[in-house]
Amino acid sequence: MPRTSSSATVGQPWQRAIRTLLGLLLRRPLVGVCVIPILPDGSVVLMRRRDTGLWCFPGGLIDWGEDVATAARRELAEETNLNIAKIGRLVGVYSSPQRDPRFHSICVAIEVFATGVPQVNDPTEALAVQTFSWSDAETLPLDHDHAQHLQDYLAHRIVVL
Repeated sequence: MPRTSSSATVGQPWQRAIRTLLGLLLRRPLVGVCVIPILPDGSVVLMRRRDTGLWCFPGGLIDWGEDVATAARRELAEETNLNIAKIGRLVGVYSSPQRDPRFHSICVAIEVFATGVPQVNDPTEALAVQTFSWSDAETLPLDHDHAQHLQDYLAHRIVVL
């Protein structure tokens, strides 16, 4: 009689260990930064996303080896051509699994005071980069949970959601 093994369906112990380890390493939320850039005249800068056509604050994922401030500087420059003159306050940490339809991400939203001339630096990501008054920004269709970021910022809240 041929010998059968349940390992054909379950896998060797080392295979199970690798699957478990990969699950632990890869099934984690991604961490990003959302920059609320304020120009010297008090206006706010938003970008219009190419993929959804909606407006949003600049930002993106924090790269390996970066801290939040470094990622904010890089993302702001890459997406809007602006530089951070001063980092302001923490607006919030947003971690709802539903906040981004693409994947589970945690967003650290910060206020920054920026300098430079806003422009699209990466046309594969942005359709437009534009300055707005705060009242005009409130009327725009915003992507992800950026309307919540805007409301929390304007209410001077610091939130952890």
